[in-house]
Amino acid sequence: MGSRQIIEKSLGMLRSLPRITLANIRDNPGSKRTQKRGRAQHGGDKHGCGNKGSGQRQNYMRLGYETGNNPFYLRVPQEHYYRGHHLKRQYPPLSLSELQKFIDTDRIDISKPVDVATLMRSGLYNIFPDQKHFGVNLTDEGVDNFKSKINIEVQWASEQVISAIEKNGGVITTAYYDPHSLLLLKNPKKFFETGQAIPRRMIPPPDAIEYYSSAATRGYLANPEEISLERLKLAQKYGYELPKIENDPMYTVLSERKDPRQIFYGLEPGWVINLKDQCILKPKDEELLKYYAS
Repeated sequence: MGSRQIIEKSLGMLRSLPRITLANIRDNPGSKRTQKRGRAQHGGDKHGCGNKGSGQRQNYMRLGYETGNNPFYLRVPQEHYYRGHHLKRQYPPLSLSELQKFIDTDRIDISKPVDVATLMRSGLYNIFPDQKHFGVNLTDEGVDNFKSKINIEVQWASEQVISAIEKNGGVITTAYYDPHSLLLLKNPKKFFETGQAIPRRMIPPPDAIEYYSSAATRGYLANPEEISLERLKLAQKYGYELPKIENDPMYTVLSERKDPRQIFYGLEPGWVINLKDQCILKPKDEELLKYYAS
C-alpha cells in the first residue's frame, strides 16, 4: 500500500470519528483515584470518636455504646431484652464437675469453709469485678458425679445444685458481695499492704434482696429455722434421706458462717492487718466499734 493510500485512509477514518468535545473526554484508566467515604460524614474512619479526648487517653466507652448513634436496643424498641444490658450483674459459671475436680486434685481444702476467695486461689477459676462480675454461679453440670461433703458459699445456685450439695451432707449458702469486697477477696495481700481497715460488706441492692433473704435459695440473710424446713422439703422432693449435720464429725466446719458484714473468714471489719510486723490492730474506740458492728 502506497503512502497516498495510507493518507486517504487516515483522512477517511478521521472524518468518520466524532469530534472531540467535553462529553467524550475521558481520563486514562487508573490515572485518577477517588477517595472512599468512611463511616463518618466527611470521609473519616473514626465513627465520630476522633483522636482527641477519650480516644487519646484510651478511656474506652462502655460496652454497647455506639458513639452518638442510637443503641441497637433503642432502634428496635419492641425488644426490651437488651435494655440496660451493660448494668446487669454477671456470675461466671462453675460446674459441679469442675468443683469435684478441684477437690480430687487438692486444689481446694474442704476441711475448711469454701468461698469465692478459696476458688480464686485454686488458680483454675477467676472473676473480674470491674467487668460486672459479682461472684460464682454454681451450675448443675456433673450433678450425678458430685460426691463431696463441703461447706461452700456461692453467689448463685439452682435447686438441683443445692440438692446435690445437701444430699452428700454438705451445706451451701448464697451470699452477696459488692464489687469492692470482691476486689479485696481477689487480691487481699495488695489491700493489706495499704494499711487500711477492713471495710464492711455492703447489703444487697433492692433487686437482689429477695433472693438472698429466701430460705429456698439458702440466702445468707434467711431465717435459720426456715432453712432447716426447706432442707427437709427439698430432700422429700428429690427422694433422698437428709443427713443430720448435728451428728457429723465435721459439724464445726459445716456450721461456720460469715457475718453479713464480714468479708474474710476469721477477720472482722475494722481490723488493720500489719503484714510487716505480722500483727492485727483492732479498734477500741466506742464510735468505731459501733460503726463496724453488724
